[in-house]
Amino acid sequence: MLNKLLSILLFPFSLLYGLITYIRNKLYDLEILNSVEFSLPVISVGNLNVGGVGKTPHVEYLIRLLSDYKTATLSRGYKRNTTGFYLANEKTTIYEIGDEPMQYKSKFKDLLVTVDEKRVRGIKTILKSNPETKVILLDDAYQHRAVKPGINILVTDYSKMYINDIVLPSGRLREWAIGSKRADIIIVSKTPDILSPLDIRRIKEDLKPEPYQEIFFSYTKYGELTPITETAFKMVVEKSKNCSVLLVTGIAKPQPLFYYIKDKFNAVEHLKFPDHHNFTSTDIENIKASFNNLYGNNKLIITTEKDLMRLSLPKIKEQIDELPFFYLPIEVCFHGKDKEEFDTKILKYVKANTRS
Repeated sequence: MLNKLLSILLFPFSLLYGLITYIRNKLYDLEILNSVEFSLPVISVGNLNVGGVGKTPHVEYLIRLLSDYKTATLSRGYKRNTTGFYLANEKTTIYEIGDEPMQYKSKFKDLLVTVDEKRVRGIKTILKSNPETKVILLDDAYQHRAVKPGINILVTDYSKMYINDIVLPSGRLREWAIGSKRADIIIVSKTPDILSPLDIRRIKEDLKPEPYQEIFFSYTKYGELTPITETAFKMVVEKSKNCSVLLVTGIAKPQPLFYYIKDKFNAVEHLKFPDHHNFTSTDIENIKASFNNLYGNNKLIITTEKDLMRLSLPKIKEQIDELPFFYLPIEVCFHGKDKEEFDTKILKYVKANTRS
């Protein structure tokens, strides 16, 4: 009831914010503001909602799909301590590039991972310093219209699609839902593992895609628990529910992960931190206290792959090494023929536009 009242009170501010974003987009549509188009394949992945739609694993899917091409990712570098263009190297930390780019760098050693708050400058710098680059993936760039991508991918969460939301601050949209018309591809993410043809048809009818738009459906696949700390490496996790788990998250929408873990283990306590949270010594003490309060002797701590990037900082890693800390990797899968059709569309575009 309180949230509903707050949403009503904030609605006038949403109208103002929505008007500002609408005018800005209109200026780009009318070419009063300029969008730069580049000669190599540029694929943008983004969302209308603020966080939590599963954008990062979809970028990783594209990185794997395009492994035969010299690929670069370009992100803003949210919450980094640097400004301007930055090319990640073996010694880079999240302080220089942010947690999501750091995750890409840690998983894909041959990938060019770059950040720049100005995407046009970022692409130009990539092409100047690494002219062998064949493809650029723009991470979280749906609203950054200074660059005109060859393919614009919009990701929306199955449980709260953009058509069922309004703009900030009353809702969670960065712009009005009409902005979805800029997308070439719409991916409905985090769907159930089994999605009926009836559900697919209903969602497509609700989204009302334009003739030039294609809709694909993806779901989250969880991997095996992976140890982080020395204590975790020495521990044998039972393949049963007879473990007590402390789930530690600093992501926008941890609920699906919580229910997945809860289905695997008997007792689960959840310690939630804000999205992109930078862990402190005080946080680690709270984690230790919560872990010690868990019932039973057979217990462990599980976190996300994104949180792993922030927990792996030397000063934090040293403090958690005595704890049985694991992370749960995830990846996205497409339903039915969607994988073949999506892969074909992306690869066909890249092949047709790759420079010799």
